[in-house]
Amino acid sequence: MREEPTIDQVVVKTYTFPTDQPEADGTLAWSDTTMILVEIRSGAHWGIGYTYAGAACKTLIDGVLAGAISGRPVMDVNGAWEAMVRQIRNLGRPGVVSCAISAVDTALWDLKGKLLDTPVCRLLGVVHPDVPVYGSGGFTTYDERATREQLAQWVGEWQLPRVKIKIGQSWGNDVARDLSRIALCREVIGPDVELFVDANGGYTRKQAIRVGEQMAQCDVRWFEEPVSSDDLVGLKEVRDQLLVDVTAGEYGFDLVYFARMVAAQAVDCLQVDVTRCGGITEWVRVAAVAAAAGLSVSGHCAPNLHAHVAASVPNLAHLEYFHDHVRIEDLVFAGALSPQGGAMHPDQEKPGLGLELKESDAQPYRVG
Repeated sequence: MREEPTIDQVVVKTYTFPTDQPEADGTLAWSDTTMILVEIRSGAHWGIGYTYAGAACKTLIDGVLAGAISGRPVMDVNGAWEAMVRQIRNLGRPGVVSCAISAVDTALWDLKGKLLDTPVCRLLGVVHPDVPVYGSGGFTTYDERATREQLAQWVGEWQLPRVKIKIGQSWGNDVARDLSRIALCREVIGPDVELFVDANGGYTRKQAIRVGEQMAQCDVRWFEEPVSSDDLVGLKEVRDQLLVDVTAGEYGFDLVYFARMVAAQAVDCLQVDVTRCGGITEWVRVAAVAAAAGLSVSGHCAPNLHAHVAASVPNLAHLEYFHDHVRIEDLVFAGALSPQGGAMHPDQEKPGLGLELKESDAQPYRVG
């Protein structure tokens, strides 16, 4: 009997990338983004995965998670995932712990694909060879010139059929500017491109309803986190009052979170983040929960990590082609996918996730 490949080594690297200009949404401002990259070795093969989270992930992965999976069969990704979840019982699943699990899980899927010389999308089963995307950025810190330039790239150079901007500025304290920016966006993109907005939980319930009614004249199709994603009753209230699709879910760290959101009838589409929810293994399960309720799913950020798993689920809406993560992934990975024409196309000729770290380009941003 041939010896089964096992997990031999887990290496964790931390990188911090400054933003290209000041960025903020309705409830938070930031000046850099941290990526935790995991490399898992089996023999001569390496798999890579990553998350966008705090540097504390490295300590968790180096210690408890590496200990949980070392020596396990590479092919049994679900078994490794279960071992990690059991091992972190007393640490708590949500937050940094789940982000750390996500990075390891995606690296395991990449490694399995490389060992089998098969793309991850084909391991899962391809439903959508073309994965729809939407341009995402439009930060509240942008002035009119920056907003116009970004929108022009999305709909002009890349020909994206849908775009999203941030609203809810200063926790909903500048609604006039929010509405003005929505109108500007519609002016720039024209009548045929779908317009999405994201308040990042910045409004109160009734305020969100009022804003939703006013922005209807700009044919906004997607209202993300009009109120806090923890306020399931509030999300449902907004959803019941407006025609626009109400969405949330990016802060879901486990399957139960999404099941509660579905049961509350709080959203029209579940946003699921493969770098937070528990990786590819859990992302597929969440999509099944959504499908059972007649809901679609949308991949939140990290477009190159989402492309393969998103291609495998029937109820996919689209992926978020997020400005910050696009800059990073294009910079540090060979094999980063293009959104040209409004879709990403997972490479079905390359094994695993089709990504390789460009060490020399990433090195200047490495910390720790």
